[in-house]
Amino acid sequence: MIVILFLSIFFFSCSSVDNYSHIKVKEVIDGDTIVLANGKILRYIGIDTAEVRIKQDKDFTYQPQPFALEAKEANRKLVENKFVRIEFDVEKTDEYKRLLGYCFVNDLFVNAQLLEEGLAVLYTRPPNVKYANLFVELQKKARLSKKGIWGTYEVISSDQAHKFINSIRRVRGKVVDTYQSPKAVFLNFGRDYRKDFTVVIFNDCLKFFREKDIEPAIFYRGKTIEVSGRIKEYNGPEIVACSPYQIELVEE
Repeated sequence: MIVILFLSIFFFSCSSVDNYSHIKVKEVIDGDTIVLANGKILRYIGIDTAEVRIKQDKDFTYQPQPFALEAKEANRKLVENKFVRIEFDVEKTDEYKRLLGYCFVNDLFVNAQLLEEGLAVLYTRPPNVKYANLFVELQKKARLSKKGIWGTYEVISSDQAHKFINSIRRVRGKVVDTYQSPKAVFLNFGRDYRKDFTVVIFNDCLKFFREKDIEPAIFYRGKTIEVSGRIKEYNGPEIVACSPYQIELVEE
């Protein structure tokens, strides 16, 4: 009887909702965020998908951005009501108390699948870089194959970026100046950094550029580039670049 009781307790523990090696997905919020059976929100590491809801002031408004619903539907088909395995990296949670992880359904790597289908873009931030090289290759493959986002939208010019806030786009323009602050390198595409398009490379991402012998503040100055990512509003439109593979030189 004691043995049976012990095995029952052991089995219950292993199948509990806090066992991230085997846990059910309760709800899909969007392309890169899900709710697990224990009520915890999981944000996929290394990728970014278009937003279904946009934050305005303190509230979120249902305002799907281009490819947001496609990414959510793909994610739903992959994981909703299924048991998944969550693999963590260095940081287990973010500033919003969400779990950060890599999601697997049996042998299918969900984060990677969304990138490969062109429904997500690379968004790898140190120290969570376990699969960074794989993600880079999958994005390059999707872009060359013109899958999803990459085959739908034309490249936009830097002076038009302000029209696409919260959208994931590829932006082209000339870096007219650069600035290195104590926290980041800024690639400026206009003379007024308060309203012109900017690419921001935070210090914790600089090592990825330096591994490729790129010192961003010097290397990109005066060059025409294309950069991919989510366009955000902060002193004008900006894209945060965490990898040199988000930026491509364009021959004049």
